[in-house]
Amino acid sequence: MPNNLLAGKKGIIFGALDENSIAWKVAERCVEEGASITLTNAPVAMRFGQIKDLAEKLNAEIIPADATSMEDLENLFTKSMEILGGKVDFVLHSIGMSINVRKGKEYTDLNHDWMQKTFDVSAISFHKMMQVMWKLDAINDWGSILALTYIAAQRTFPDYNEMAESKALLESFARSFGYHFGMRNKVRVNTISQSPTMTTAGSGVKGFTEFFGYADKMSPLGNAPAETCADYCVSLFSDLTKMVTMQNLYHDGGFSNMGMNPAVLGL
Repeated sequence: MPNNLLAGKKGIIFGALDENSIAWKVAERCVEEGASITLTNAPVAMRFGQIKDLAEKLNAEIIPADATSMEDLENLFTKSMEILGGKVDFVLHSIGMSINVRKGKEYTDLNHDWMQKTFDVSAISFHKMMQVMWKLDAINDWGSILALTYIAAQRTFPDYNEMAESKALLESFARSFGYHFGMRNKVRVNTISQSPTMTTAGSGVKGFTEFFGYADKMSPLGNAPAETCADYCVSLFSDLTKMVTMQNLYHDGGFSNMGMNPAVLGL
């Protein structure tokens, strides 16, 4: 039930592809809670997704942008401020891509050119996004910036490949830029470490279905679905979490603190 937690707030949601994506659910919840938003994704992703349907449903404009392009990002934030009538209050970075994973390359035999692309799309884009926001002064005081991450940044999940390093870099950018944004205008920057989620991107990882089941059994509360991740994002965009910054926040049903659960062994 909506509580108007984001009434009067303005935001930008990166990465909504289809109704299975977390960014899609976040966009829906933000508007339900009273926010006005713009949507963005890479032009190539837009051709394969259904973001236009989401935009129509939420009465939100789409501004295509390659998140690795400073020029595209400058255009995105400038146009968003024009459309929304001022600086934004929140931004979600929900972007990740690995050609090595898509091509089934083993970690011990990665294509390093593809690895550089992975880092640029999945992590460095977060720094680029925040740098553009910083230089354009595009976010209001006490605003909130979020990025979605995964526990492979801290622990080894072999089939997650070099996306693990990408997520570690992403989390470091949140801490480092979080300091600068906090000192200048009290903007907070955090990452949410989400459970394995049945998204279009996630299901492309080798052995994902099996691991999804394992994580669900290991977690006392089970895997956190995209809908509850959207709720968590709303709380972090709201004024109820003004003093939370530079944190990696686990939203995983307890998985991150488990050693072993007898349920996994069928006991």
